[in-house]
Amino acid sequence: MVFKLKRSEKGKILIWIAGIIALIVVGIIAATFHRSIKTISDLLTENKRLKESLAKLTKEEQIGYAKVMKQEKKDGRVQTTLKFVETSRDDRTDKILEKEYMIDGDIIYFDAVIVKFGSQVVVDGKERSLYLWRRVYGENMSPSTGYAIEEVGKEPVRYKGMLEKLHLQDQNTFWSAIWDLANDPNKLNKFSIQAIYGNVVYSQLKPGLIYVFKISNTGQVYPETVPEM
Repeated sequence: MVFKLKRSEKGKILIWIAGIIALIVVGIIAATFHRSIKTISDLLTENKRLKESLAKLTKEEQIGYAKVMKQEKKDGRVQTTLKFVETSRDDRTDKILEKEYMIDGDIIYFDAVIVKFGSQVVVDGKERSLYLWRRVYGENMSPSTGYAIEEVGKEPVRYKGMLEKLHLQDQNTFWSAIWDLANDPNKLNKFSIQAIYGNVVYSQLKPGLIYVFKISNTGQVYPETVPEM
């Protein structure tokens, strides 16, 4: 037996279906909006996956090195072309970032931000640190005109994949807030997170030497000089 619906009944069914679809769409939009307004405070207090990811941070010693590729005088001033290399957290022979800079002068400054996480934001209750390379500049430059090493606000190459269990939006929120510590080192103090801002190391760079950057137990960056092989 075949039932035929009146035109008015068909209209009601279509309206009912449209209403259901509208509710689904509104639900999706609401969920997306809720996620989009999640703050770094939410992540640090509620997100167990973030705390587990931070627990993967291990003690580091060597975090990169620099060497002079060319050094010459132009118009009575020394110009230095240097190569900066950042090495993997797991393998100091693995180059994960490599850049060249030409800088006026031979005294070169390397600017890093060290972020220390207190025990309350790490799932195993042990303190951890991470290190963000900001910029490099010469003695005849102001820091604000220095050359970027990592892209501020983005996931550093050194920690690529560390937060892979988090949603992309949450990853972006986290890294944006962490980079902001360079401008406001006390911003996240209430979560037992602090930044050692302005941890700048400098050396008079000379050809034939490699300047290896290391991290002390207190989170300070310092260079060691070794002959180039």
